[in-house]
Amino acid sequence: MDSFEFNKIAGAVLGTLLFIMGLGIVSDAVFKGGVPKQSAYALPAAEEASAGGAAAAAAPSVPLPELLAKADAKKGEGLFKACASCHAVEKGGANKVGPALYGIVNRQIASVAGFGYSDALKGKGGNWSYDSLDSFVANPKGFAAGTKMAYGGEKDAAKRADLIAYLRAQADAPAPLPGK
Repeated sequence: MDSFEFNKIAGAVLGTLLFIMGLGIVSDAVFKGGVPKQSAYALPAAEEASAGGAAAAAAPSVPLPELLAKADAKKGEGLFKACASCHAVEKGGANKVGPALYGIVNRQIASVAGFGYSDALKGKGGNWSYDSLDSFVANPKGFAAGTKMAYGGEKDAAKRADLIAYLRAQADAPAPLPGK
């Protein structure tokens, strides 16, 4: 290879590197980055977290029977729309990803024929009382560790009561409210 060929190859390599460097400088100017002035989400300090936890524990919670007495089944019907993708609630409804929920209040836990319940729910035993439904809807994995239900839970007690009131109404003879 003579020196002229070597100069052509070296020039092509250097030219390509200069082009890439120039492209990087231009793209930095166009898409100006930088460090944001503040985080997108400010995390609470450890002191605030412990104070907030104490305040939440000190706040009185409304007992479930009172919430159910005030619950609105119509609001619960609206809340159930998110559940309807996995559960049927009409009489004779087929199992979907989750079991059919018609007449669930006071029904035996894990008792819908033809549905493959997790061992966690099969081992629970008992009936779906208002308290057990409330606990399950609030935190399914906390109620039955190992449940197949992927729902994260509803933290708002009033919304849970509305949902349970709607489920209660979906029965031939709705179960009496607690305390009645």
